[in-house]
Amino acid sequence: MADYASNDERPNQSRNRNLLHNAINMVGNGGLGNPNYSNGQGSTYISNGGINDALERYDKQFIASGPRSLAGIAIRAFSLGISLAISSTLASYLAYQERPIWRAPFFVALLSLFHFLEFWITAHSNTSDASVSSFLLTSNGSAYTIAHSVALLECTLTHLLHPAPFLPTSAHYACLVLGLIFVGMGQVVRTMAMNTAGQSFSHLVAHQKRDTHTLITHGLYAYLRHPAYFGFFWWGIGTQLVCGNALSLVGFSIVLWYFFHKRIIGEEESLVKFFGKEYVEYKGRTSVGIPFIR
Repeated sequence: MADYASNDERPNQSRNRNLLHNAINMVGNGGLGNPNYSNGQGSTYISNGGINDALERYDKQFIASGPRSLAGIAIRAFSLGISLAISSTLASYLAYQERPIWRAPFFVALLSLFHFLEFWITAHSNTSDASVSSFLLTSNGSAYTIAHSVALLECTLTHLLHPAPFLPTSAHYACLVLGLIFVGMGQVVRTMAMNTAGQSFSHLVAHQKRDTHTLITHGLYAYLRHPAYFGFFWWGIGTQLVCGNALSLVGFSIVLWYFFHKRIIGEEESLVKFFGKEYVEYKGRTSVGIPFIR
């Protein structure tokens, strides 16, 4: 047998390598992006062509291929709504039938709700930044897609091949209840954090201070420096407890911790540059809420 791939196989292998390479890079640097790139998502600039050119650029944002495509927003919202309705109905039916596989569609329902809320709260509290990418369906990178695909696969196979719980009944239900608490708490905290931050919140780490950036120190931010990260971390852990995923629980815990550890270090370097002593003092009286990250 030849010890090399055919021409048809090589592009697929290359794509797979790039996918994993991009996933590792994103986790490795905490998704900090390029500091030389301005994060002015959705911003428009008046060019030398004058005001007409600026207006034309603005209008193009909303066409089908634009970053704020109204068609794109509509189809994503519609699809997430359908996904939430079908998956939650299926999960309820299977749970009523006392079939453990209900956890798989429930996980899909949680993902559908999460991604809808990411766009909705952005559109509500930070309208100028709302765009197709605010759903975070594809803009989180390959690491995010791989992680949730593996988690869904593990949940499905585990409960199809071995529907009986591995843990004692009391421990099994304790993990389920704890997972539901983490999911609910994480989603509520993240949504409230985004709403409180308003125009100061961005899905991308800002390397340049904008006029709308202010240091938020009230509400949840009086106790947690990064409540949106806190919320997603515990939401992610909670989903795996609910799913009963042993391998993905360990994987999510390690990858999420490492990702937010790197991201917070990089982001706080920028925040100290933005706000100086004010942020240093704020940092001293608040916590992150993620174990072993100060």
